Amino acid sequence: MTNNTYNGWTNYATWRINLEIIDNLNPEEFGLERDQMPSVDMYILADAMKERVTYYLECETEGKGLAYGYALAFVDEVDFQEIAQAFIETYSELDNCEL
Repeated sequence: MTNNTYNGWTNYATWRINLEIIDNLNPEEFGLERDQMPSVDMYILADAMKERVTYYLECETEGKGLAYGYALAFVDEVDFQEIAQAFIETYSELDNCEL
């Protein structure tokens, strides 16, 4: 069995999307308040994150071309539930003064 984890994440795609896109966002960008984070549904947040990333790619590539197709294939490898869970944990642990 092959271990494809990367820097503590499920795989390279998950690590990279989190690092370069999601990590720069905050709860407000998903219509959430920081004090709501402990009760946020991880699955709904994961879906919102995937939609956000896909929209970003569409804007960058005008939603067409070979690069867009490869980018979507890369995004399909991302474990957005893992990213959402980490996002929820991070913002649930932080005091508003720390942000």
